[in-house]
Amino acid sequence: MPLTFELNTALRMCGFDRVFDTNFTADLTILEEGTELLLRLKKALLDGQPAAFPQFTSCSPGWVKYLEHFYPEYIPNLSTAKSPQQMFGAVIKTYYAEKHGINPADIVTVALMPCSAKKFECNRPEMDDSGFKDVDYGLTTRELAKMISETGLDLPHLPKSDFDAPFGTATGSGVIFGATGGVMEAALRTVIELVVGVKVEDLFEHADIKPVRGFEGVKYAEIPVTQVGPVPAILAPLFPSWDFLKGATLKVAVAHGTANAKKVMEDIKAGGPFSKCHFIEFMGCPGGCIGGGGQPIPTSPEIRKARAKAIYDEDAAYAVRKSHENPDVLRIYSEFLTEGPCGHPSHKLLHTHYTERGRYIE
Repeated sequence: MPLTFELNTALRMCGFDRVFDTNFTADLTILEEGTELLLRLKKALLDGQPAAFPQFTSCSPGWVKYLEHFYPEYIPNLSTAKSPQQMFGAVIKTYYAEKHGINPADIVTVALMPCSAKKFECNRPEMDDSGFKDVDYGLTTRELAKMISETGLDLPHLPKSDFDAPFGTATGSGVIFGATGGVMEAALRTVIELVVGVKVEDLFEHADIKPVRGFEGVKYAEIPVTQVGPVPAILAPLFPSWDFLKGATLKVAVAHGTANAKKVMEDIKAGGPFSKCHFIEFMGCPGGCIGGGGQPIPTSPEIRKARAKAIYDEDAAYAVRKSHENPDVLRIYSEFLTEGPCGHPSHKLLHTHYTERGRYIE
């Protein structure tokens, strides 16, 4: 049984002043990463220019570091979108600080993550687009459990409390980021609906895109684009129409664990089937973040399945299950990132670029 709202109370009792939901920036990540994918497709299909395909996800710092070390020639394929953790740090020390009249130098951001590599990610020296260190500290779920135990708090019996505004609104798409295939499913829910112009529920029952779910080492799916709709207002500055996508087939894949990542990367190097994909989700840990290095141990296949079931059940219970329908994400674009996804303000704050050596540069 999820104890999310009891955990909010525990965090405040441990001394945190504000508690926000990282699922909010998971939704923000989908808008940015999905738009980036569409821009690459436009560049290749409409403008006739070379574009780096497949586009790789960039949420898993363990996967990013693996790519930088072992396949640096494919760094251009990596999405420039930051992870939800790093997007949140940048947004808190700019948008939130400005909105609430707080000196960002006085803000200390702590990210609670299932991933020990998130500590490394927040300490990368280039993660300072807010003008400060975007995320000051990373805390694993196992470390927080120890903190709560040391304070003597009985988590299951604490009163529930909400996340703090304006970052307490999330969607089911943000929730499923934690399981292998979740980022891909969240991205497809948004990209398909924005391009096709019909509800994704009309194409996949309950918006559950099951071909990308499950614990197979590598999953593959094809999504034919048989029709296109009007370009939504939020993307109108970037795309005149979706006609360049009509009749195309979007090819996607999902891999979790570095052993499976290596199989896919070697296939791509050899010009195999995965080299024809447009978008591939990679997660460094088996099962995705639910099997992260900062999670309670032991983590067995049965435990991963139970954790995945819990988050898919939670996703199904959300009233809003698609990232582009998150009202607070839309608000941050209207108030702060006013050029929309992949516009100049969001590109400066929420994206990175790569050198040939793998270092991020602005």
